[in-house]
Amino acid sequence: MKVVILAGGLGTRLQEETEVKPKPMIEIGGQPILWHIIKHYSHYGLQEFYLALGYRGEIIKRFFMDYYSLNGSITIDLANGHVNRHDRECEDWVVHLKNTGQSTNTGGRVKQLEAFLNDGTFMATYGDGVSDLNLRDLLEFHRSHGRIATVTAVRPPARFGGLIFDGDNLVVDFTEKPQIGEGWINGGFMVFEPEIFNYLKDDDTSLEADALEHLASDRQLAAYRHEGFWQCMDTMRDKRLLESLWNERRAPWKVWQ
Repeated sequence: MKVVILAGGLGTRLQEETEVKPKPMIEIGGQPILWHIIKHYSHYGLQEFYLALGYRGEIIKRFFMDYYSLNGSITIDLANGHVNRHDRECEDWVVHLKNTGQSTNTGGRVKQLEAFLNDGTFMATYGDGVSDLNLRDLLEFHRSHGRIATVTAVRPPARFGGLIFDGDNLVVDFTEKPQIGEGWINGGFMVFEPEIFNYLKDDDTSLEADALEHLASDRQLAAYRHEGFWQCMDTMRDKRLLESLWNERRAPWKVWQ
């Protein structure tokens, strides 16, 4: 099954990092968050990826070129320039890197991939969120309801501490980041049938505001509720959180060995 990763956005709220690199290339534990996302899918046997590129897409291309050529050990004979690569243990991924335009909207990026994806069910996600979601369960749920699209519904942790009162002023419980009160949101990790392309018109189409809204009104959109870990990387605070979880070996999204 093919996987689309939307990797073309500007990441304006992470300007400290995204002035020089696209958002999916911001590193967590020495690897881009894009690498973490692909590792997650690969863990469930998904090996073919279509990356919809936009802003600074050449940096993502260079990463995968170098990932192959620099993997493992290298011996260089400086006298004649011969390069011998050994101890190579490269990932078994096929990565298609598609330029979809600097200002193309999310739905437009998927639309440009129609020729490669119109032969069956495919998955899609954003290039800035990680989760411990079981992708097999997600796919099984999608196939069970027979709709065109499934999104993964998540309840993100609140930005501020939650208070529970006893009476007027006495706090009886304090939760630093409660997983309540935020409501269910689209956490990405979507599954689509080729009929999704009937809801995508051109480069200006929004996957969310146009396609998903219309699918919902046509009763063709289902949501798989994920109660586990999910975290996007919208701000430097989010990046620092993910970095600390990884460094402390407490990263819930690391489902691979």
